Amino acid sequence: MAAANVLRSTLFMLILIVVTPPWAVLVMLSFPFPHHVRRQSVAPWVAFAIWLVKHLLGIPYRLQGRENIPDRPMVIFSKHQSAWETLVLQEIFRDTLFVWKKELKMLPFFGWALAATPMISIDRGAGKDALKQLVDQGRVRLGQGYSIIIFPEGTRVAPGRKKRYKIGGAHLAVETGAPLVPVALNSGEFWGRNAFYKTPGRVTVSIGPAIDPAGLSEEDVNARAEAWIEAEMRRISPHLYVPDEVAAHEKAQSAARAQA
Repeated sequence: MAAANVLRSTLFMLILIVVTPPWAVLVMLSFPFPHHVRRQSVAPWVAFAIWLVKHLLGIPYRLQGRENIPDRPMVIFSKHQSAWETLVLQEIFRDTLFVWKKELKMLPFFGWALAATPMISIDRGAGKDALKQLVDQGRVRLGQGYSIIIFPEGTRVAPGRKKRYKIGGAHLAVETGAPLVPVALNSGEFWGRNAFYKTPGRVTVSIGPAIDPAGLSEEDVNARAEAWIEAEMRRISPHLYVPDEVAAHEKAQSAARAQA
């Protein structure tokens, strides 16, 4: 079985290596066209990659909470465990854009194609100016009918772990009035961070109730989204989380040892 998974993973990578460069060239050629044409030029490649993920790698998904998706542009606040969700969230939510580091446009083919699309590019080293870049570009794109996907932890995080939730997505929601939709998922159990080897299995994607930012501070919005996502992660993957009372006991023991 392990040998079959290695073969599937190898074929998946080889197919994308062959298909991606010529498709990236086609996307780059769409640059003179309007934003919606440039965005849609990527859609066939994404659909093909998702087909490979489902049928070659054997990693389909079950979706919970579809009824929580608003019928208007939104900020999608998602857990990030692997490259899997960068593909599949585009199938679950229509007309989406990602926030990406502007340095990515230097990547051969993939980055060049990304730069031709209306994605939101920010300089993460710009401090507070990065938030202004996010709001300025995000307001325009939301107004054009796009929803914006943000990974609040800023990077891929291993299953069962978490990092600090950054304020950017909540700030964008408060500044623009767009609803913020929290998303929990467990893709990392089958497709690890930077992992070549993938394991077949069904990912669970759970969409929470939209958070209306009206009358709330960005800290409130961020805290509500984080609380829902982390609680839902414990429901989706209970085997990866130490029960609270055990964690508290271990923390107390660690503190006692440190004082000894």
